[in-house]
Order: sequence, then C-alpha cells, then structure tokens
Amino acid sequence: MALEDAKNQVDRALGGPATGLAYENVFAGVPSFLRRRLTKDVSDFDLAVTGIPFDQAVTHRPGARFGPRAIREASTLMAGDAPYGWGYSPLDRFKIADAGDMAFDYADTASVPGRIEAHITQILDQNAACLTLGGDHSLTLPVLRAHVAKHGPVALLQFDAHPDTWADDDPNRVDHGTFVYKALNEGLIDADRSVQIGTRVAVEGEEKPPIRRFDARAVHTGDILPRVTDILKDAPVYLSFDIDALDPAFAPGTGTPVWGGLNSAQTGLLLRGLAGINLIGADVVEVAPPYDHAQITALAAAHVAYDLVALWGWNRR
Repeated sequence: MALEDAKNQVDRALGGPATGLAYENVFAGVPSFLRRRLTKDVSDFDLAVTGIPFDQAVTHRPGARFGPRAIREASTLMAGDAPYGWGYSPLDRFKIADAGDMAFDYADTASVPGRIEAHITQILDQNAACLTLGGDHSLTLPVLRAHVAKHGPVALLQFDAHPDTWADDDPNRVDHGTFVYKALNEGLIDADRSVQIGTRVAVEGEEKPPIRRFDARAVHTGDILPRVTDILKDAPVYLSFDIDALDPAFAPGTGTPVWGGLNSAQTGLLLRGLAGINLIGADVVEVAPPYDHAQITALAAAHVAYDLVALWGWNRR
C-alpha cells in the first residue's frame, strides 16, 4: 500500500487528509512536520505544531533560528511509519496540524516574548494542544505563561545540559539561561513536582537545586524513571527538551554543547518510559543547523518531537 501510494502522493501538506501516515517521497514535496497539513486554523485539530525561529537570546553560538525548518525537513523521513516502540500510531489516531511559524520583527527583541505568548495562546484557545519547535530556550518562558493561563501551574519536565536557573530579576531581559528562575518566581511551575534530566554544569552560588535534578551521570549509572514518574505523579506536565541534553556526539548542532550527555538510545528509552504522564504541552529547542553535520542533530530532534507526539497522545488513545 505504501509503495502504491508513493506513486501519487506529493505535497500532502497542502490540503491533504488530517490523519494517516504519509508515503510521498522523502526528498520531495512541502516539508511540513511529519507531512501534516499546513494551516493556521487548528480549531478542528487535536494537536498543533508551530515554530518559533528566534535565537537572539543565546549566550554562545547563534543559529537556532533555523531549527524549526531543519526539524521539519528531517521529520519527513519518519512520516510513513508509526513511532518505534509505542505500539500505536498517533498520526492515524489524532488530527495533527503544522501551524507554521510565528511572525515577528527580528530587530525588536523585547517584543518577542509577548508575541510568543499571544501566538501560543491563540493556538490553545482553539482547543488544540501545542508542540513548539525552537528557536532558543528563552521561548519556553512565554510558552509556559500561555499554558499556565489555560491549565494552571504545571510540573516542568526539562531535558537539558543546563539548569537555566541564572538569577535574573530584570523583566526586560530576554535570556535563554534564565527561564526556570523566572518561571519559579512567577509561580508558573510547581517546584515539588518538577524534574530536570541530563544536567552537567555547575551553577555558581546554588547550594540546593530549586527543583529535583537527575544529572547525566545519574542517567548513565542507574534507572531514574521510577523516581521521575513518582515526582510527576498525575500533575499536568509541560516537557521542555533542549537538544543539548544529548551528548555532542549525538547532537553537535547546538549553541552550547557540553560533553558527557545522554545518547540517543537512552533518550528514546526515557521518553517511552514516561508513557502515562499527564503531558499537556511540549517544546524542542536549541537545534542550530549551522553547526550540524549530516542532519545528525535535526534527525535526533525530529525523533524526539515524534516521541513527544506519541507521549502526548498516550493517555488520549
């Protein structure tokens, strides 16, 4: 069936069906995320995927503005198959749209967080869940604000090499290393139900982590999943996946790489092992294609994003 369909399918993103696997040639056609329909009207969809191509808040190498485009292109390789190991096909089960990217003035950095919050809010107001493709990690703060306005305070599940807890009390600063600090101060996340996974940098002046932390060494040396799921319990969970949670060997295309990170096999097992959590929203950030090679990072990010779709859909099957 797939080979027969491949003879005729092309540009499925332009008005194709709302559900089902896609069999058009991987190297041709409009590269929407997983070949889903491109539309700004997501009122009839269960989940919307949107891009925030913003990277002016990075501390080292820029380039994550090209991340959403790279993840979408890499995802076309996966659109003809259900995600491995999940036992069901979210593309068959749910109506998923690619809502395109957010428009903004690249020279008006201060206005971007407000625009992000409004952009995500209009998606959530259409009763679609949202998966955001970044872009740098500063975007998660306004995305969280939009989700909390709808769901109330959430448990944050963060995969990241960095805790992003730099102290920053200036409301006008836009920085990808401060979103957790600000989210805690704003009451957006429940510290007792939040978890960071994969961290491996020291935080100056931080005697005790503000939320539970399982660093990369903990992942390498033991099974953290039972403890993670026990912390999250049935809380509404927002999952933020910074691609630098992966070791640079598995994700070289990122702005602030740190050695000793997770490998792709570990990451897949962790995400599959989270099945059953109450995931209400997610993002994949910090993919910087200018530093990538052979799409290694973009492919990893696309796999993560597809698994997040499956994780979101698990309790809704």
